[in-house]
Amino acid sequence: QVQLVESGGDLVQAGGSLRLSCAASGSIFRVNDMGWYRQAPGKQRELVAGITRGGSVDYVDSVKGRFTISRDNATNTVYLQMTSLKPEDTALYYCYAKILVTRWYENNYWGQGTQVTVSS
Repeated sequence: QVQLVESGGDLVQAGGSLRLSCAASGSIFRVNDMGWYRQAPGKQRELVAGITRGGSVDYVDSVKGRFTISRDNATNTVYLQMTSLKPEDTALYYCYAKILVTRWYENNYWGQGTQVTVSS
């Protein structure tokens, strides 16, 4: 079994910062891509940021220059540093990971979500 456990969501004022963390644990051969999605009420889930095992990153345009994704391969943890937060960043943030559970079998896993609320 594989679990992704997120933490770091909170209520913050506009202009503030938060750091989200997500740790993968369980029967893992190797963690490949990791990243963060978010879903605001009444909106579709969108990819916020992704990072490959080698460290290549990608961001949705709306967070470029404000959010930074990073990871620690030794602990199978991905982070999302969020700065200059805006009310439109308010959403439930989900961690995801593509994980090899054996040398030959990869599956996608999701965290339970952590709420980020930005007040104006």
